[in-house]
Amino acid sequence: MKKRVSLGLSLTLLASSATSAFAAEHHPVQHPKQIKSVEFQPMKAPTTIENMIKTYTEASVKVTYKDGSVEETPLNYNQLFLSKDKIVDNKGELIAAGTPIDANGDPIIDRSVPDKPSPYVSDAPDSNSFITINDKSYIISHYEYESVNNAGKEISGLPASMTLTQVDRDDKTGKLTVNHAKKIDFSNVNGLWTPCNGSTTDWGTHLGSEEYEPDARAFEDPSSSSYKDVTNFAKLYFGDMPKANPYYYGWIPEISVDESGNASVVKHYSTGRFSHEMMQVLPDNKTALFGDDGSNTMMFMYVADKEKDFSAGTLYAAKFKQTSTKNGGKGDLQWMKLGHATDNEVKTIIDKGTKFSDIFETADQPTKGFKAVKTAASKKVEYLKVKPGMEKAAAFLESRRYGAILGATSEFNKMEGLTVNKKDKKAYMAISYQNSAMLKESDAVQDDIQLPKLESGVTYQLNLGSHQKDQAKGKINSRYVPASMEGLLIGQDLEKADAYGNKADPNKVANPDNLTYSNDLNTLFIGEDSSLHTNNFVWAYNVKTKKLSRILSVPVGAEATGLRAVENIKNSRYVLSNYQHPGEDISDKNITAVDKEELANAMKESIGIQETGGVGYISGLPSKDRAPYKKH
Repeated sequence: MKKRVSLGLSLTLLASSATSAFAAEHHPVQHPKQIKSVEFQPMKAPTTIENMIKTYTEASVKVTYKDGSVEETPLNYNQLFLSKDKIVDNKGELIAAGTPIDANGDPIIDRSVPDKPSPYVSDAPDSNSFITINDKSYIISHYEYESVNNAGKEISGLPASMTLTQVDRDDKTGKLTVNHAKKIDFSNVNGLWTPCNGSTTDWGTHLGSEEYEPDARAFEDPSSSSYKDVTNFAKLYFGDMPKANPYYYGWIPEISVDESGNASVVKHYSTGRFSHEMMQVLPDNKTALFGDDGSNTMMFMYVADKEKDFSAGTLYAAKFKQTSTKNGGKGDLQWMKLGHATDNEVKTIIDKGTKFSDIFETADQPTKGFKAVKTAASKKVEYLKVKPGMEKAAAFLESRRYGAILGATSEFNKMEGLTVNKKDKKAYMAISYQNSAMLKESDAVQDDIQLPKLESGVTYQLNLGSHQKDQAKGKINSRYVPASMEGLLIGQDLEKADAYGNKADPNKVANPDNLTYSNDLNTLFIGEDSSLHTNNFVWAYNVKTKKLSRILSVPVGAEATGLRAVENIKNSRYVLSNYQHPGEDISDKNITAVDKEELANAMKESIGIQETGGVGYISGLPSKDRAPYKKH
């Protein structure tokens, strides 16, 4: 399924040094008014071609102070850069932010048009982290993939990249600007495969992802797409096809930035291999949850041996025990222990050249001693048996297949973003499309999930608790184990498209993807990855008042990505987010409210169709006990 990312934007919640939100900035306040509550005032969906092709906000924020006074400030969108902008210093040459580099640090060249070779440039910026080191601020950004090459053909197996961008902050206005940028070197971990969403740790590192891991079973067939993708990656990245190995990819990379502003990378092999949408660390800094994107996917949890150290720990997978079908569904979670490992142990297994056929025996039909499973790895029923002594390899190189053998539920669909509400001990998870294996299936090898079809998806609440035990009654060493989950926000499918081509109610969230949470604002921010909304949105949902507010719209055909709430940076607050592949699939939309051809032409003339993505932020939100800066 084609990857759809999350919107483009960045919300900056900025402090004021004025006597009020609108006072002159050179009049400092000695005793600022204290904030009692913050409420987002929503914007309408775009109705004109002018608005449909741009990233913008007409929302505002109403701040109520403890003295009873109220002020309302408009939000404002600020773009930092486009992925095609040449801001990256690479070996003394400026290259586009979204350009992937090979193992030698050189730009990877698109040679699809023989007489016009040029570097690839991704139109898909995704996850962001905002990191401060020695009073210098950096944004780490993913570039998930490139949609099409210069010849106009879809491409696969292209090495991906991340960029480290130093940003300067104006002390008076809070405005962010690019200082300089550089590519992050992944050569010590065999390159980077399809980085989707990510997260920021409390100790100031970035946790990336490698989504849609190549199928190692299919890789053993040279005619398979898996073989072609992995060998194409090896040729472009290493310049050497024999280095192709599917087990190099499907992991969580952790990126650290040192005091000199240099990034370093490790991959955490002990956290398991599957379609990593992202990894979300919970408040104990030991427990982590994961999004596993695709169909027939699985919910995983990892408990590290030590706080702030994911080089060794225990991997679990969940069995869903359904208790309700209402409001998106509800169920209890039982955790199946897959095993314990260190990064070095798993890496050693990979470096030996271990293949899928070294780990499993297979059968072509139901056979005694073989387990029937259906997972995202193969997308069809397989009959598997782990070879003697290969349990650790199965658990960590083929986590989903092994989890299914143990009885974990492999029926989730499009499991996307995650975030955590520390105060209320809740986590939130996006299921972008509630369909496929999440429905009742009479002929399924496993049918734990039997929910109504909801194409526009569900945002779930996970209830975290302690004293949980695994399937063998062993104690799980965590106080933040999801014990149950329930629908929090559901979309609404439309029987037929409206005049703007929307197939889901535009006044409700459709296909939630990126999630990020602000604890002091009690606000869950949701970015859409929807083909059911013609324009995708970013929403603010107050978990206490239950108010849902649309606060940003991205260009027609684009997704909202990179959503990240960043609080208390020098009395400033940011919610970072990006948009990717603007203009995609306009021709497929049944739009009558505006002229579709005129809309497509306007998109081409602005930033192009699937040519570039954007990284930016919204200003106008308050930080703790301080009003917003004036619009800039």
